[in-house]
Amino acid sequence: MRKLSMNELGRKTIEEFKAAEKTPLVLVMDNVRSMHNVGSVFRTADAFLIQGIILCGYTPVPPHRDIQKTALGATETVHWQYYATTSEAVAALKEAGYRVLAIEQAENSVMLDQFQPGGDQPLALVFGNEVSGVDGEVMKQVDGCIEIPQLGMKHSLNISVSTGIVVWDIFVKLKK
Repeated sequence: MRKLSMNELGRKTIEEFKAAEKTPLVLVMDNVRSMHNVGSVFRTADAFLIQGIILCGYTPVPPHRDIQKTALGATETVHWQYYATTSEAVAALKEAGYRVLAIEQAENSVMLDQFQPGGDQPLALVFGNEVSGVDGEVMKQVDGCIEIPQLGMKHSLNISVSTGIVVWDIFVKLKK
């Protein structure tokens, strides 16, 4: 087995990335504390050509060296916006026609393996704070909730890991 070289990977330039057809998915960060988590979410969004990221509340925003440390340039490719509150972001997304779902452990949540994204409506996913999850007021606004099945003792994943799992799963389902 041989690793592929950088030339063989087919990497896009910034201009090619921005011009490429995007995966119809927006990621919303609800008061995420860690700059490293934010940078990791940018990298995941770049990897799957995600439409964009919305950073809310006290979520750190680029440019910052600690975000760049994990984003590795993805803040230059992935479209992002900032809202003072996640509630404002959710309201704007819903007004624009998005189906907004929280990624959270909640009553009546749909397990990720059972979730089927509809192809007729753009989708936005809200990922919560590392300690408290998605804000309770935001939970009242969303259209539903997706939960990642977990079987161990902790029932908790780092937000960057959760984002990677959920984005990959939805990306695969949208491409079928």
